[in-house]
Amino acid sequence: MTDPMPAGPSPAVPRRILVLAHTGRDAALTAAEELLQLLVDAGLTPMVLATEAAGLTDKAQALLQLADPGDPLDSAELVVVLGGDGTILRGAELVRGGPVPLLGINLGHVGFLAESERDDLDYTVQRIAARDYEVEERMTIDVTVHVDGLPIARLWAVNEASVEKADRERMIEVVIEVDGRPVTEFGCDGVILATPTGSTAYAFSAGGPIVWPEVEALLLTPLSAHALFARPMVVAPTSVPAVELVPGSLGRAMLWCDGRRSMDLPPGARVEVRRSAVPIRLARLARPPFTDRLVAKFGLPVHGWRGRALRSSEH
Repeated sequence: MTDPMPAGPSPAVPRRILVLAHTGRDAALTAAEELLQLLVDAGLTPMVLATEAAGLTDKAQALLQLADPGDPLDSAELVVVLGGDGTILRGAELVRGGPVPLLGINLGHVGFLAESERDDLDYTVQRIAARDYEVEERMTIDVTVHVDGLPIARLWAVNEASVEKADRERMIEVVIEVDGRPVTEFGCDGVILATPTGSTAYAFSAGGPIVWPEVEALLLTPLSAHALFARPMVVAPTSVPAVELVPGSLGRAMLWCDGRRSMDLPPGARVEVRRSAVPIRLARLARPPFTDRLVAKFGLPVHGWRGRALRSSEH
């Protein structure tokens, strides 16, 4: 779901851009300094969290304003994140549930959530200054942990929730359920419950299917299951997939959401996933086919493709 960038405030009102960066890396510090200078040169007001500002260069600190620690998104038009998908997921924690969109600039490896690359900083700032971007909403999931029928924790995720073994030497025993009906039981290292956005993240590494972002669905992908039937599954966005820890199994388990938020799971715990009513908003500079994005991000070999030449010869 996309919508054009709405008309902003009058030119007399400062246009504030909150910048998040992975300040532990030299490359990120250099990129942050360059980005802040470009934003100032374009007439924009960059803001940075106080916890990050101290890690920036002296030149960068002279260019920025400190964001309000109580409300860092106050008056912000956009959040720009410099880093890989992990840093962008940290930005998602700030923007989820609010109107401020997030734009990722990739400093990592694949960077599927990022909209721009490090070499395109100047072009990206030009587009931001011109308000020449669209906003796309991406599905998130609500994650509820039950014990003895009672909810004990509520979390959320952009990419995935994963139920994983906590002990290297022991598998966990789980029952997979969809919409209140059991599907199968097996021992495994874990189970990933992902969104289409997360299909190119952890679930992809575990052998799950790649799902186009326009497809509304939920994914279940087992991790190293000791079973004959342990195939990845794609279910309706209205479905409620669940993972139950088999009572009495020896292995301990943990729940991870986007690899950032975690909790120990008590024996017999049940983890349910639902489509959340609260999406995240991603700023998009272009709308290329997801197929092209997939090929570019993974460097897929397509040199033998003759489709375009074949279509041209038919006309």
